[in-house]
Amino acid sequence: MSEGTLTTGNDPSYRDALIERLDGADPIQELSALFERLPRTLVGLDEEQLRAPEREGKWSILDVIRHLADVELVQANRIRHILVDDEPTLPAMNQDAWARTLWTAENTLEEALEVLRALRVANLRLVAVLSDAALDRAAVHAERGRESLRTVLALIAAHDRVHLEQIHRIRAAIGAPSTEG
Repeated sequence: MSEGTLTTGNDPSYRDALIERLDGADPIQELSALFERLPRTLVGLDEEQLRAPEREGKWSILDVIRHLADVELVQANRIRHILVDDEPTLPAMNQDAWARTLWTAENTLEEALEVLRALRVANLRLVAVLSDAALDRAAVHAERGRESLRTVLALIAAHDRVHLEQIHRIRAAIGAPSTEG
């Protein structure tokens, strides 16, 4: 069910291609803007549309929101390890296994948004006050190699953009009117 046009994993161009999507925007401001942008992508969707996959074997809009919540949890852990440990090794995330295993049909959009919002707010409060030295601390990602916290934050912000674009694409695929304007 993986999504997007970027190849993930240990492809060395993944990190750069993802960060390029920020077009020079400040990652912290981008991370802060998620809850201004995300609700607009959900306007007018009913439960059936939220759960309709883009196509067979692909994610629904609800799956994307759940994925964003999962990623925020993983990133919360990574951020804290980078700040506390000396060059920790960060495990890769098997997003499809997380999606298959950790969410059930009973989990609602509201639950996923609640998890995402709580984690994002906590993460932003933590990183908003960090010094340049703290932002330059680094870890070794299991697939991508050494990354500073500054880079990790840029990757999360760019990841948000990728999935907001994906939600618009899914809306089009399921026949829901666009909210772009």
